[in-house]
Amino acid sequence: MDDSEYTVIAKRIKAMRELSDISADETAEKLGVSPEEYRSYENGEKDIPMGFLKDFAQYFNIEMTELLSGDQPRLKTFCFVKNGRGIAVERRSQYKYNHLAYNFSNRRAEPFLVTVESKEDEEIHFNSHEGQEFNYCVEGRLLIVINGTEIIMEPGDSLYFDAENKHGMKALDGKPAKFVAIIF
Repeated sequence: MDDSEYTVIAKRIKAMRELSDISADETAEKLGVSPEEYRSYENGEKDIPMGFLKDFAQYFNIEMTELLSGDQPRLKTFCFVKNGRGIAVERRSQYKYNHLAYNFSNRRAEPFLVTVESKEDEEIHFNSHEGQEFNYCVEGRLLIVINGTEIIMEPGDSLYFDAENKHGMKALDGKPAKFVAIIF
């Protein structure tokens, strides 16, 4: 296992659970995933959905920033992030996340700028998580599928949905797409 950003996040999850003296099985049950799936996240064997990271952070009463960067957010009045300067989180080859409020303490939502690389021949990867999600298309065209319903988003389009529904996306037209995702 290498020390890529992805595996470092997995190590932080395992360390937090162990420091809290909670078993992997209990953590899996509390977070609504199977023990096998949880262990695959913790061991860096499987992609960790952003919704799971949010739920994990809430369950362990820590900021998501601590899982992503190892640092605690410190700002309380505002957090200004210059273009391209959010915490980069690379979890899947086709998605790149930039956290847009990583240094604001006690956030009520997790905002990301997500870039979806164009890999139209690839299958859509689906996930679901607790809470709700708001997506706003900034650039390119994006196919989003929610429980089998296909929606094509173009710049300026927005979508708000119950994130417990199975959802996934891919960029269209052979070009990357960018959207703002806010997870509540």
